[in-house]
Amino acid sequence: MAMLSRVAEHLYWMARYLERAENTARLVNVNGNLVLDLPKHARPGWSSLIDITGSNALFHRHHPNATENQVVKFMLADDDNPGSILSSIRSARENARTIRDIIPREAWEQINELYLKTGANLASGLSAKSRYTFLKQVILGIQQIAGILEGGMSHDAGFEFVRLGFNLERADMTTRIIDVRSSALMQGQTDALKPFENILWMSVLNSLTAYQMYRRHMHAAVRRDAVVKFLLQDALFPRAFHFCLDEVKSCLCRLPRNGKALATLSPLIGQIEKAAPGSLTQSELSQFIDELQIRLGQIHTAIGATYFGASGEQSQSQ
Repeated sequence: MAMLSRVAEHLYWMARYLERAENTARLVNVNGNLVLDLPKHARPGWSSLIDITGSNALFHRHHPNATENQVVKFMLADDDNPGSILSSIRSARENARTIRDIIPREAWEQINELYLKTGANLASGLSAKSRYTFLKQVILGIQQIAGILEGGMSHDAGFEFVRLGFNLERADMTTRIIDVRSSALMQGQTDALKPFENILWMSVLNSLTAYQMYRRHMHAAVRRDAVVKFLLQDALFPRAFHFCLDEVKSCLCRLPRNGKALATLSPLIGQIEKAAPGSLTQSELSQFIDELQIRLGQIHTAIGATYFGASGEQSQSQ
């Protein structure tokens, strides 16, 4: 059955904003733990979170310094930041509100409740003592919504747009984390930092909840080359770049008029399968990831042009 473009677009962006909020919560939580685990001279600070989300210009327009308090407030609660947790959940709620007859009622109720709870409990999120609990509740709340959508929504064309949104957002965040974190790690590799290198790479895995699966499947110590290979090329881990691309392809294959989007996607899948990212120098890796992100943007544009009538009205994707 044909699906109205506006419905498809709302489903797609609802999923992207939910995934964005969860990713942001993970980043802030992991960075807070990393700061506690490392001595002062080896701590990465908080500015890297702004780099990962690509919000440098917006952040520094209002904040001269990337202190912990300023960065955390910007990432959690800033209304001017469309990628903040509160803004993302609000945008997901607004998209869900317009398609309440398409998604399960329980999903709409949970999204609405998550938005209200997040707004009411922001003070605890901004406090270092209670931040972990606040962010964990956000993560679990979004995972619950994803579970309701998976188990309670017909797996028709509408559901495929939900999957597209989740997986494109995940793929984008995975590349951003690898790029910014690996760059910072390589730039800071002095003799003083070398003893903590494995902790820093563990934080990269933890940002994507990937540490346990990495150890299970890679059978290797936590080190740069193996981590980069796993997060970009593993075909079984749900937050690995390759896995996300396979999911996007699966979604598109179930949708009509998929020629343009698949033609854009196929070269990217081939590129990631043939690459040897773990053997690249840092400058080569950064250039490689830049190419991946450009191609992700092209896929997003192709999906928007085919199914939404444009690149998508909601073009705030960072």
